[in-house]
Amino acid sequence: MFCEVYLLDLPYHLDRPFDYFTESSDIKVGSIVRVPFGRANRLRFGVVSAIKDAPTMTGGEDINIKPVHSVTHEMFSLSEEMLGLCLFMKEHTLCTFGEAFKAILPPGALSDTLNVRVRKTCKLNLSREAAVTLLLAEGRAGIRSDGQRAVIRYLLDIGSADAELVRLQPGVTSAHIRALAEKGIITVTEDEDIRNPYAQYAKNVDRSEIVLSPAQEKAFDTIESLYIEPTARAALLFGITGSGKTKVIMKAIDRTVAEGKRVIMLVPEISLTPQTVSIFCSRYGERVAVIHSSLSQGERLDAYRRIRRGDVDLVIGTRSAIFAPLDNIGMIVIDEEHEHTYKSEQDPKYHARDIAAYRCAKHGALMLLASATPSLESFYKAKSGIYTLVPLRERYGGVRLPEAIIVDMREELRLGNTSPLSKRLHDSLLGVKERDEQAIIFLNRRGYSSQISCKECGEVITCPRCSVSLTYHSGARGGKLLCHLCGYTAPVPKTCECGSDQLSFLGYGTQKLEGELEKYLPDMPVMRMDADTTQGKLAYDRMLEDFRGGNADILLGTQMVAKGHDFPRVTLVGVALADTSLYVSDFRAAERTFSLLTQVIGRAGRASDGGVAVIQTFSPQNEIIRLACKQDYESFYEGEIALRRELSYPPFCDMAQMTLTASDEVTLMKASKKLSDSILEKLRGEYGRLPFVVFGPFEAQVYKLNEKYRMRMVIKCKLNAASRRLYKELLSEFALERDVTLAIDLNPLSV
Repeated sequence: MFCEVYLLDLPYHLDRPFDYFTESSDIKVGSIVRVPFGRANRLRFGVVSAIKDAPTMTGGEDINIKPVHSVTHEMFSLSEEMLGLCLFMKEHTLCTFGEAFKAILPPGALSDTLNVRVRKTCKLNLSREAAVTLLLAEGRAGIRSDGQRAVIRYLLDIGSADAELVRLQPGVTSAHIRALAEKGIITVTEDEDIRNPYAQYAKNVDRSEIVLSPAQEKAFDTIESLYIEPTARAALLFGITGSGKTKVIMKAIDRTVAEGKRVIMLVPEISLTPQTVSIFCSRYGERVAVIHSSLSQGERLDAYRRIRRGDVDLVIGTRSAIFAPLDNIGMIVIDEEHEHTYKSEQDPKYHARDIAAYRCAKHGALMLLASATPSLESFYKAKSGIYTLVPLRERYGGVRLPEAIIVDMREELRLGNTSPLSKRLHDSLLGVKERDEQAIIFLNRRGYSSQISCKECGEVITCPRCSVSLTYHSGARGGKLLCHLCGYTAPVPKTCECGSDQLSFLGYGTQKLEGELEKYLPDMPVMRMDADTTQGKLAYDRMLEDFRGGNADILLGTQMVAKGHDFPRVTLVGVALADTSLYVSDFRAAERTFSLLTQVIGRAGRASDGGVAVIQTFSPQNEIIRLACKQDYESFYEGEIALRRELSYPPFCDMAQMTLTASDEVTLMKASKKLSDSILEKLRGEYGRLPFVVFGPFEAQVYKLNEKYRMRMVIKCKLNAASRRLYKELLSEFALERDVTLAIDLNPLSV
């Protein structure tokens, strides 16, 4: 028997199936095997992609077919669907098969030790009377070891206990437990100990009927009608902030699980996971598994095992949860579907929405996207009839949308206020304190000051590894300078390289704003939530629970506080600087700004008669900011989609971004010319009929990153088999280059 095997660690130009022979009946399509490769016959991992009766012939002659060495890791063998998904990702994201395979499996899956944790339980085999008799007996008829006697006394009343608890008793060792087991006095059993940090949420299961408003009921009826169709379909649940999309989703999940089918629900941020998990675990108990990158390797492996065994009906998680090995999928939900975190920026550069569409097609399932500010691509598909648009245009319970107040920070400066806090936001926070309510303050910059510059020569202190300024973070011993891209740190200098001690700390981040809040509002406890304060395991969960429990009046943070959270006592939202993402050189800048502002404004007044949002900006007349304050997505969409159509940007075309990276600038420039020449030559020849518009080469927005220089080219195109073939040829050409690498990102997040 012969099989085709994709090896997991080959470079792009060698990434194809190789023939091997085997006499083992254990090998199936999807099996993980170890095979010899190369002249040294080094053993490598591979995946069997096909089984056949004869090898592929080359030039009419037999080729040297090597044998499969062994079959390994049967728990992680690929189903037909997951094998097809690897090949789909290889084709559509231009990654290698191995990169796709490693994205699908949990980290550490192919290690020699699978990190399986075992729980040992000790059980007394004697009746209470027999145990007492044994303890009282003397000589050979009794137990002389004090440690063994302590074990028996501990188990007398409870009968059985965890071996760890038994071993913790005074004078007891593992040897005493083993000795009693050998005598048959106790039995030690071993069970797999599943690590589930969210088990606490599943203790009190509530399966009461979900009551929907008339608007929610109408939305659910539309989703249900799509669900019962026999083929794959997609819907966009478009509801304003606070409209109760989660309740509609829960009822749809109830409907799916009741039929014995499984559901995947994606959330964009780890910070949203605890809130979502608490809601759904309290409904579906231990039939929920959670997957995200903050879990330990063992916890992710245990979640995978539970899913693979069929112990799970609902998988909740961030982007990687889309690969959960569920069978019989009835629905995949992507909440806050507009979020950029659903697109991977590492190989394989997949979008979770594309993977969801593939899996729904295989299972005949429903893909349900949900957002108050859908991506323009998704809303365009809904308007075009490709997706079914399911609108929710009113807040649940008749709660009013928050009143949005725009504060002109230029006027604050003219009045002498140089603080990040405007007078209006300060007074509004005082009102929150008086009413015993809570507030969220959003600022999408961490650290204390954005940069340090010299007043004499104007020089800005930059990262020696990257072409960006260093951010000042306050702290002990005068704080530090930190590069947010590569992690480089340096002490804060007292003088500039020119010798001047006139250094200016410019801009502000969450650290400085926290200090301002504590200075001007000392009676209002502040909780800061950013990448600096949430590094510990489950730090998000604890902070959000503390804030919900009333341990702080103000939650200050970056994007992680802006999306999806539901805090009943929050009646005020403040946006410290609404201009942050508005003027970056990216065609999606307006979309990102509108979405972020709309989402953060929507956190206010969700359980009261209304809330207030104070938006601080230096561009008070900007149309994007004004539409976000009105929560008017459809007007924003009409203006933005017309601009995209006029300039031929997605969704009216596809884009490919090619990035060349090298340690030496001369090498990089030569490679840039080679890439440009190769593209133009191909477009003049075989690919001349493809609709291509080529830009570049030009420097990347961050030209130097972690001591490597980067140049880019961008192509507007139509993605199809022919255009992908061109990109594959380019990747294969540059895979042979030793000092430069080429990466291609199809429909990138930013250009």
